[in-house]
Amino acid sequence: MKKSKKKEKKPGFTGIKELGTSMKKNTTLYIFLILPIIYFVVFKYIPMFGNIIAFRKYVPGQSYFGVSWEGFRYFEMFLKDEAFWNAFKNTVVLSGISLLICFPIPIIFSLLLNELMQKRFKKVVQSVTIIPRFLSVVVVVAMMNALLSPSTGIVNRIIEYFGGEAIYFMNDPFWFRIIYICSELWQFVGWNSIIYMAVLSSADQEQYEAAMVDGAGKIKQAIHITLPIMLPTIAINLIISLGNILNIGFEKVLLIYTPTTYETADIIQTFVYRIGLMGANYSYGTAVGLFQGVISLTLLWVANRITNKRWECGLW
Repeated sequence: MKKSKKKEKKPGFTGIKELGTSMKKNTTLYIFLILPIIYFVVFKYIPMFGNIIAFRKYVPGQSYFGVSWEGFRYFEMFLKDEAFWNAFKNTVVLSGISLLICFPIPIIFSLLLNELMQKRFKKVVQSVTIIPRFLSVVVVVAMMNALLSPSTGIVNRIIEYFGGEAIYFMNDPFWFRIIYICSELWQFVGWNSIIYMAVLSSADQEQYEAAMVDGAGKIKQAIHITLPIMLPTIAINLIISLGNILNIGFEKVLLIYTPTTYETADIIQTFVYRIGLMGANYSYGTAVGLFQGVISLTLLWVANRITNKRWECGLW
């Protein structure tokens, strides 16, 4: 007997049909998605067509897509530019230090905060550490200038009180990275710990009770129960952080750095701002930005692949 052949369903048609059914059932939710979709299309995707001027000569006031084809000329220019490689090195070093220090500290902070038994005190600590996130970058930099001023800053006053000499922190290339990392920690530790606290609040308390019965202390509970619960969230945050490793806080660096600190403070974003915008070399700046975007996308893809293979909790 001939076996009857089953008709294979077309996955595309099925997907569209399911989408239509879902839209009918959840009309309100899809209406709320309209504005975010418009935002991403208008301000994120449409401007991507402007990357074409990385391969064309752009003259202000003429065609938006450039006046003549230049090929990889601008890429060759910045790849031979020592100033670009200095900015690239500074970006990688500053991002690497920031990732090594600023990424694990919110995890440790959330673990310690989770051990506090007094709920009121826990809420006060969490609120106090979150508040700096809502301060303007300009305000934060102004506070740093006031605290680190060589003449009136409290830090230098303390140094002079113990017999030392005033240090020009904001003009010293050595201190730039330390100042930047410390300000990032102060401003974002509490904010970045929120997501971990949310994960811990939904943890199964029976596991902790069983561990206590078996004689496990706080450290063993944190290693064998708390960290595995947080692992998927940590992995996703790590992927996002690696994807943004070349995207440092441009505004803060621009406000902190001075010509005397270019040696360690000049990063890719400030380099593009100075050469591309201030120098009106738009095609050159676009080529540098496109190069940075390709590297970031590659890092994001690699990090996601590794996380999927190792812990099976990637972004896609």
